[in-house]
Amino acid sequence: MPSLVIGIASSAAERRQLAQLLGGTETFLIVSSAHQARRFLDLLRAPGAARPGPARDAAADDPPPAGPPVSGLDVDSDRRVLRWREREVGLTPLEHDLLLCLARTPGQVWTYAQLHRAVWGNDHLGRGSDMHSVVRRVRRKLGRIGAVPTILAVRGIGFRLAAS
Repeated sequence: MPSLVIGIASSAAERRQLAQLLGGTETFLIVSSAHQARRFLDLLRAPGAARPGPARDAAADDPPPAGPPVSGLDVDSDRRVLRWREREVGLTPLEHDLLLCLARTPGQVWTYAQLHRAVWGNDHLGRGSDMHSVVRRVRRKLGRIGAVPTILAVRGIGFRLAAS
């Protein structure tokens, strides 16, 4: 497999500077965030390919199976918006990914580890304040558009989307 260098630079000026620095590199890609880099790498992985990293218990770490959708709730990935009936609100990439996980499996509990792996793309949990911050913002946005479904915390385990 050929080598690929991925550079991350948030501003246009930094991307130009990074392109100059990497100019002699055979193949390089410049993205504006670690999130975009992870998305690109996920596209390169073959379907069903295991993620690199330590061995883990698949039953404990894999996402819950998909359940029936919550009626009236739609996460539009093309436009990155949350829609409840006729109202909609924009989502950040992290808000989108977290809500998409929960909305695909309403009622099912996603553990902190499962969500961190699916949304942030790594196993680092830290204090969990990053996840709680995103959940808080999504709850606010659900309330702003008058959505009935809400995100419930399952103490010490994770989160789930409740239909009502």
